[in-house]
Amino acid sequence: MVPLLICALVSLSVAESNLDILYPELEHSRTIYVTENGPKLNVVAEQAKIVSRRGGNVTFPCQIQRDQQLPPSRKMRIKWTKLTSDYLKEVDVFVSMGYHKKSYGSFHGRVHLQSSSPMDASLVMTDITLDDYGRYKCEVIDGLEDDTVVVSLELEGVVFPYFPRLGRYNLNFYDAERACRDQDAVVASFDQLYDAWRGGMDWCNAGWLSDGSVQYPISTPREPCGGKNTVPGIRNYGLRDKDKSHYDVFCFTSFHKGKFYYLIHPSKLTYDEAVRACQKDGAQIAKVGQMFAAWKLNKYDRCDAGWLADASVRYPIYHPRRRCSPTEAAVRFSGFPDKKHKLYGVYCYKENN
Repeated sequence: MVPLLICALVSLSVAESNLDILYPELEHSRTIYVTENGPKLNVVAEQAKIVSRRGGNVTFPCQIQRDQQLPPSRKMRIKWTKLTSDYLKEVDVFVSMGYHKKSYGSFHGRVHLQSSSPMDASLVMTDITLDDYGRYKCEVIDGLEDDTVVVSLELEGVVFPYFPRLGRYNLNFYDAERACRDQDAVVASFDQLYDAWRGGMDWCNAGWLSDGSVQYPISTPREPCGGKNTVPGIRNYGLRDKDKSHYDVFCFTSFHKGKFYYLIHPSKLTYDEAVRACQKDGAQIAKVGQMFAAWKLNKYDRCDAGWLADASVRYPIYHPRRRCSPTEAAVRFSGFPDKKHKLYGVYCYKENN
């Protein structure tokens, strides 16, 4: 073995000498590769996906597995970031190094490390919001060693299609974002729409999703909705110009802590009277997202058409029956009537103190 090694070194030296003679103007260097016996630091998560709801608390698991032969480290750095839906950007959430800890942006004051042991990098997040939905990355850096793991946060909630009083296909992407916000919701992701479709959602109008794509879910194929002989699924228009393209939107909302209710009133109301009636009752006129959440998540059921904040008239039916959505459970939509018509009641929403 030793003579063979000497022979190889001599051959290498001769080859380098020949190169120097033939190409004196060349600059060359030697790269040495060192192979180790595997990583000395691993980061693992016992769950790749966790589920919570708006207003809840959650723990993102992240455990450090460190080679015992590594010397003790006082400068191990733990960093949590949130990945954007296209994975092109990361939003800082929390950083810890020794006694130094910092939370960022909307996460400030709502996140901290669980720290159940020196090797626990799990992140605790409180008072979950609709915007917290998504994928989070735990990164641990210890000297020259580092590793990462990704954990997804899903929210219990409901997806609903939406268009404003202007009519269908009037929203560019940024208008769509505002429209969902105004109705106590956010623009739904593809995964949320897919889950809704698997739950039976069928809607023939294309709408924006959070990644900038335009899609719609079809459970019962038919001629006006992609063709009668097509298979059920999510119809996809692809990514669209966020400024110039106009569609409806699919919104997502989750549980709310307040009280959603139909206001008992001696007479029918105009829209302005409905707004004042809720205020007089110590509440606000309810939003579309609040009705969908009450219907889907709290099984709210009432066969009375009532005004909502966007001046639409709707009513939620959880138990189908004659004269009240006889074929399916649904939030029934009566349109955007003249605000001066005294034909409807009102749904209110009162925040819990």
